[in-house]
Amino acid sequence: MLPDVTNALRWLQQQPQLLSGIGRGIERESLRIRADGSLSEQGHPTALGSALTHDWIITDFAESLMEFVTPVDRDIPHLLTFLRDLHRYVIKNLGDERLWPFSIPGNITDTETIALADYGKSNLGQMKHIYRQGLKHRYGSLMQVISGIHYNFSLPTAFWEAKALANNDTRPLQDIASDGYLHLIRNYYRYGWIIPYLFGASPAVCESFLGHNPVVDTMESDGQGARWFPYATSLRLSDLGYTNKSQSGLAISFNSLEEYVAGLKQAIATPSADYEKMGLFDAQQQRIQLNTNVLQIENELYAPIRPKRVIRRGEAPSDALKRGGIEYIEVRSLDINPFSATGISEEQVRFLDTFLIWCALIESPPMDQEQLHFVKSNWNTVIMQGRKPGLRLKGECGQRDYSLKDAASVLFDGLASIAEILDHNSDGPYQSTCRQLRNMISDPELTYSGKILNIIKQEGFIGSGVTLAENYRQSLLQEPLEILTEDIFVEKAAESFAEQQNIEAADTLSFEEYLASRNG
Repeated sequence: MLPDVTNALRWLQQQPQLLSGIGRGIERESLRIRADGSLSEQGHPTALGSALTHDWIITDFAESLMEFVTPVDRDIPHLLTFLRDLHRYVIKNLGDERLWPFSIPGNITDTETIALADYGKSNLGQMKHIYRQGLKHRYGSLMQVISGIHYNFSLPTAFWEAKALANNDTRPLQDIASDGYLHLIRNYYRYGWIIPYLFGASPAVCESFLGHNPVVDTMESDGQGARWFPYATSLRLSDLGYTNKSQSGLAISFNSLEEYVAGLKQAIATPSADYEKMGLFDAQQQRIQLNTNVLQIENELYAPIRPKRVIRRGEAPSDALKRGGIEYIEVRSLDINPFSATGISEEQVRFLDTFLIWCALIESPPMDQEQLHFVKSNWNTVIMQGRKPGLRLKGECGQRDYSLKDAASVLFDGLASIAEILDHNSDGPYQSTCRQLRNMISDPELTYSGKILNIIKQEGFIGSGVTLAENYRQSLLQEPLEILTEDIFVEKAAESFAEQQNIEAADTLSFEEYLASRNG
């Protein structure tokens, strides 16, 4: 079923300080809405700076799809307060607009009203905009305005040094860390279904989101526009949500950094017959996609977790990894937490720390594509039926099926040992978090999906979203900034506009020349 972490913990139990320098960062996406829940059609507010160059407040696919980005932080309360300050300042500059509290968008009947993010006239800005044109033509705008949380996580250098010493590994530290993060990623694929089970918060959608999809007839309804599957946890992660069937044939390996980079580079060089039919230009000779390959750029690869390194300007993510190895991992399978004004809670952060360390410590055999496909089926089971009584998951490599409840209990036994180390062997917040979340195993109605579905059944999908959005708006408006100041935000906005102007002024190539130079 699940491996025992006891032996792997022995060297760490003697050195709990090795976990004191964990690096964390949060990226929270959220749609701007009007008071009635409809999508904002206003551009990105000027007071918030340039969406191209601002460090903390940017846009994602659409002008109305905001993204809040924290710097790397090694203190959880400080991280979450910083994120809340970003929300406090933004809300004060949105006029009568709110932030939608769900991952799945509300009532959008005309997707042409979704304005793609505008990043100015520089070649870089145009490339980002045309990339989004490609996403629109390939997958549709509705899928692209689904929101989520990305959690960036890195273990301290001292952790990898001590682990190497315990294993008599004398390779360069960069290689040890890269292999360690890939070890973690493989286990995240194997056991990460626990994330949508606990924190999936999109069991329901608005009927307008489904369009003419025949699946609508198989879903339960309140007769007022809300549709749901009774035991679903995260429709955002399902085939109804943020998925890409054209990528299903990509052979991306997580067994070594060399294999991962090679697979990624092959994907961005592989032609797609479907995208070739779309062409590169519309009738007015305006570009509608960057290229006709399976991936326009590497960021188009959809995955629940990614290995990352901070890139230099103009550098591809895979080239950054090749240059310096894996620096951190990005967890991408978190729904927006509708019970938090900032979309994520402290209990989620502490659980993720504990779970990711567990993934880094337990055995992690290499995975071929067949095994990777196999473990994804367990994710799909939990995504669609996670709260179903008696739910069973498939055993890997010919092992027998096992119950989700039993597996989760074994998992939490291991997490409790890691939480004790994180709390420095005294009863602290990590152990308290594990105890609280463990209750969700015996009572699935305590999960985020269970709780939000009960609210949606009572208040409707749009109604509950509007109520939460307004409640959070009022709370944030009344709260003072704690870490940042208004002067800092004003200065940051001015700096971002100046940087955008510098980028535009520095362009010497036409856009087509610029694009060719990047592809060359």
